[in-house]
Amino acid sequence: MRWIRRLAKLVMAGIAGLALLVLLIWVEHKRATTLPEPAGPYAVGRVSYEWVNAAESDPLAPAAGAKREVVAWIWYPAKVTASSQPAEYMPAAWRAALSKYVGPVMGMLTRDMAKVHAHSFADAEVLGAQQVYPVVLMRAGLGALSTDYTTLAEDLASHGYVVVGFDAPYRTVTVVFSDGRVVTRRPEDNLETLSSEAAEKLAERLLVLWCDDAKFVTDQLERLNQGEGDGRFRGRLDLERLGMFGHSFGGAQAAEFCQEDARCKAGIDIDGRPFGKVIEEGLKRPFLFLMSDHHGEEKDPESQRILEQIQAIYNSLPTKEGAMVTIGGTNHFSFTDQILLKNQMVIGTARFFGVGGKTDGRRGLRITTAYVNAFFDRYLKGAPEGEWKKLQTEYPEATVEIR
Repeated sequence: MRWIRRLAKLVMAGIAGLALLVLLIWVEHKRATTLPEPAGPYAVGRVSYEWVNAAESDPLAPAAGAKREVVAWIWYPAKVTASSQPAEYMPAAWRAALSKYVGPVMGMLTRDMAKVHAHSFADAEVLGAQQVYPVVLMRAGLGALSTDYTTLAEDLASHGYVVVGFDAPYRTVTVVFSDGRVVTRRPEDNLETLSSEAAEKLAERLLVLWCDDAKFVTDQLERLNQGEGDGRFRGRLDLERLGMFGHSFGGAQAAEFCQEDARCKAGIDIDGRPFGKVIEEGLKRPFLFLMSDHHGEEKDPESQRILEQIQAIYNSLPTKEGAMVTIGGTNHFSFTDQILLKNQMVIGTARFFGVGGKTDGRRGLRITTAYVNAFFDRYLKGAPEGEWKKLQTEYPEATVEIR
């Protein structure tokens, strides 16, 4: 009977250990988190718009003839008053839809979005410090939400940019409209669930749609600048100084958009594999490849092929108008808010076993925002080249190559 008592003790210990783990995960899930504070001199406002592209049907929609739609999130230099209200990191309806999409288990491994605090003010007036502000389009990674990049958007806006992120039905994992509609991405449109050959074909198809979305959003910004909508941005958008950056598949879109659309004056691909015509034709305008630490991938044939494609595009850039920056100790998700919002016990355990980047999440985001700002300052605002080069001393984690 002694072995039964020992077994019972082991079972009870296991149950107690599991209960403790669940409790710790729950505490971590409910812990409040404040995103890194923007480093620029301006307060930041955020507003959103819903736009329908009446001229184009959405081929990803299950219903034939459904028009393309986007939800645009705009961060901008703001005039803040005593009555200004902080913007929610993610609106309640979006939180509910995302929670339903990811399910309770995966949801527990991420912070409660209601407990995440950003630094934007909802629907604030555009600051009058400048008559017009340069505009930067921002595209999230495959399926990700624009709000996942709030740290980057707020920081860039605080330095005097209007930053426009946008989510589209059937591209983004879930999109919530003001009329209550919730549209989720279909499984067959998720690259991550397909074989490599099928995924590559779908990626090329999706890239065309994503770039068309970027062109449509740019058209809508021209309308906002003419005073349409609520009039907030009438005459305030300098679309002659338009840039774009994106992460992961959004980075591929930034490269392709800047290759196709002459309105793009400078772009950044943040750790994104390229697709489309840009691989063969290259780029002829200022462009930055901002990369995570891919050390150790040299022996993987697929990784080597992707790095060679990036190098070829980089080599096509005009002299003194291209750069490649690799941030040591980072991983693919070090460029998004998710590096701070995922369960830190899981992240810490992964780092202990040598999985994922070793650079602190906030430090990685600080380096990222610094380089994003410096690059756009150089090529959209005409800042001196020396300002761009100062970062190499300030952030020794980064390896920098400048054409």
